[in-house]
Amino acid sequence: MASSLTYASAGVSIDEGNAFVKDLGPMVQKTLRPEVIKHAPGFAGLFSLSGLKLKNPVLVASTDGVGTKLKLAQELKLLKGLGQDLVAMCVNDLLCTGAQPLFFLDYYACGQLDRKQALEVLEGLTESLASIQCPLLGGETAEMPGLYQKGDFDLAGFAVGAVEREEILDGSSIAVGDRVLGLASSGLHSNGYSLVRKIIAEAQLDLRQSYGLDQSLGKALLEPTRLYVQAVLKLKKEFKLLGLAHITGGGLLENLPRALPESAQAQLSLKAWTRPKLFDLLQEKGHIEESEMLRVFNCGIGFCMIVRPAESQEVLERCQGLGIPCWDLGVIAHRKNPQDPSIVFES
Repeated sequence: MASSLTYASAGVSIDEGNAFVKDLGPMVQKTLRPEVIKHAPGFAGLFSLSGLKLKNPVLVASTDGVGTKLKLAQELKLLKGLGQDLVAMCVNDLLCTGAQPLFFLDYYACGQLDRKQALEVLEGLTESLASIQCPLLGGETAEMPGLYQKGDFDLAGFAVGAVEREEILDGSSIAVGDRVLGLASSGLHSNGYSLVRKIIAEAQLDLRQSYGLDQSLGKALLEPTRLYVQAVLKLKKEFKLLGLAHITGGGLLENLPRALPESAQAQLSLKAWTRPKLFDLLQEKGHIEESEMLRVFNCGIGFCMIVRPAESQEVLERCQGLGIPCWDLGVIAHRKNPQDPSIVFES
């Protein structure tokens, strides 16, 4: 062997990784809250539960990624929104139990670390975490040449929250006559992008064109996933929320039933909300059946709340006041047979 091999010659730069961690430091500081315990070793993050003032706390955990939305973001060189996507996909899931997010960890894997690229993603991530007072307690940046091509990367996020045991939302108190409220999505969020990319390829769509949208198709597709944490936790303090559902992959058809008891059937109206033009465009260009749209995409509804009918109008108005459009989608009915669908749509 002519010369001594190094880790750098194998495609991994320790110096670049250390520089990235140093650059990331000020961003992380903006996410911290008093419960984070500073410690010397630095091998793991510490978070104190004593300051939460919970009598019987239950920890809640969630993990997710952003899927092939990454490919579009890389193509358009618009990466910052992916950080919010990652945070939202995890903490919106936590929220469905009634939990408040406590801290977050990220995993960034790549073929070769591009510090500028990684910092753009992490900037969006830390800004989103700061907005919901959720510390970035730790993370991992992994360079894996040979497994990822140069320029490629992937993301994963891990969120931990807490809720009083007596306040866990398990759907058991949902009854016939309760109302299903739908909160607007900001766009496709982070689901269905393999189908989206196939539509773009087969219909030969130009991501720079608007096709009747109020922005280019590319920017519309990369709109970051909406964070529902602040609004829903405020509503939880003011009203009796009976069930919550994050509408992700599987759409309303597969996600809303997860918040319902087995005896319940949600009877929803497709006319209750106005579907954003982006979904109509994708349906038209891809020749997608309505049933497939409702099963793959959120179709404009990113989160659902189930409330008592006496409070539904007030909750709607309060949600609108918090800056999130909201609609009454329908009612909870009795599901007579286990074979009956959990969701029924009325056109």
